[in-house]
Amino acid sequence: MIVLGVESSCDETGLALYDTQRGLLSHALYSQVAMHEQYGGVVPELASRDHIRRAIPLLEETLAKSGVTLPEIDAIAYTQGPGLAGALLVGSSVACSLGLAINKPVLGIHHLEGHLLSPLLASEPPKFPFIALLVSGGHTQLMRVDGVGQYTMLGETLDDAAGEAFDKSAKLLGLGYPGGPAISRLAEFGDPLAYKLPRPMMHSKDFNFSFSGLKTAVLTVVKNHEEKVIANICEQDKANIARGFVDAIVEVLTAKCVSALKHTGLKRLVIAGGVGANAQLRASLNAAAAKKRFKVYYPELEFCTDNGAMIAFAGAMRLQINPDAAKYDYSFNVRPRWPLDEIREI
Repeated sequence: MIVLGVESSCDETGLALYDTQRGLLSHALYSQVAMHEQYGGVVPELASRDHIRRAIPLLEETLAKSGVTLPEIDAIAYTQGPGLAGALLVGSSVACSLGLAINKPVLGIHHLEGHLLSPLLASEPPKFPFIALLVSGGHTQLMRVDGVGQYTMLGETLDDAAGEAFDKSAKLLGLGYPGGPAISRLAEFGDPLAYKLPRPMMHSKDFNFSFSGLKTAVLTVVKNHEEKVIANICEQDKANIARGFVDAIVEVLTAKCVSALKHTGLKRLVIAGGVGANAQLRASLNAAAAKKRFKVYYPELEFCTDNGAMIAFAGAMRLQINPDAAKYDYSFNVRPRWPLDEIREI
């Protein structure tokens, strides 16, 4: 079975082809980061319009790389939600129009399920069950994964997502957009003892997160500099603040993951989402895994951010379980807000 995946939930347009026998055949991705950078964040209307421009050329590129022709595709999976409504509508309309044109069934996929299953695309995939930390700009969730569609929420953020805290704190330091990678790089040059920032909900005895207070702590430190009539924070002090922030957020994420593994008795941890590419987080989790004797799995770096490969793969996994999941019904709706616990309704 060959499944075409279409991803357009936010600011990346991704197309991919996955074969259940041969694996990932090809994928193509376009990021809108350069376009949104001048605005300091994603502009939904611009994102939607750019998806329209990119989708068909990326489809042609994906087909060319794989050598697959349109009639050879067996089904089309597309991101139905959650995400930006306009952006989701572009990918959904492309997928359903193409399905109608070539008379192939279509299947809407939950964006977060794509992320959850993306580590299975790695050369050494994890086996079910496992604990998953989904950590990105829009989500921070810990869940138990027993199989495709079998997800039990253990905890989630009560306010800002980890990636959102990264971006907002980076903006406070004048690092621009996207802030996550920038503040992570800057933190490498910081003094870990210069600023001891709070570790929110570190000892809450549950698996929930809260990062708005940590962001506020960064704001307070920056304002203290301004009150001391320091016109500009020096680069070293910026690095020290960045190091304090990154250490705090990484320590909380690591501690919660270790607690979830202990609570469930599982020995496999999967990291998914854009923040999963963070070098400090990976180093901390690897150290904890060596000490606590569990195994940690990451998606390939190219599949940490949004991409079509994870949607094609999730679609293929669902169709292997239920071949009738894809429909020859080409009307579509998108779900900008779609709780993961409703995923069984697909």
